[in-house]
Amino acid sequence: MNNQKEKIMKKIIMTLIMLSIAIPVTLIAGDKEEIINQILKSNAYLNKNKRPMAEYSEKGALEFWSSGGLMHEVGSAGRLGSYENVNMSIKHIEVLVLVPGKAAVAMYYSEGSMKPKGSPAVSHYMTRVTQAYVKEGDGWKIRASHWSPVMGGSGTSQASTK
Repeated sequence: MNNQKEKIMKKIIMTLIMLSIAIPVTLIAGDKEEIINQILKSNAYLNKNKRPMAEYSEKGALEFWSSGGLMHEVGSAGRLGSYENVNMSIKHIEVLVLVPGKAAVAMYYSEGSMKPKGSPAVSHYMTRVTQAYVKEGDGWKIRASHWSPVMGGSGTSQASTK
């Protein structure tokens, strides 16, 4: 009888060990998929509505833009500009979860063409993107972004949020 109890206890302990290993992996995978889906949804929204989707932290964000220049502070409403034409695609998204359920960094390429209202058209926009995301409420929000042109492509002509 004691031998059978020992076997049951060993099975319970092994099950608990396996669950403790599997649960954090599941959380990380969920965070990664949520952020990838948000990036793709945001790009589809931009292409359809010709303006960015509201996805910035309630604290706003700091950004380096593909047009160069100094760091920009972006409020919680995000970038408010709109486009006469925009046709962007997102490629090769990688997400590094820093703190499961709390913080992550996404890196990807953004490529296409655009004509911001009041600015010259960019016929071959091609940039690398790095964005820091934080979990606020039940969604991921942008807290920082760095956009840098890829050789052979160009950034935007925007120079200021003012």
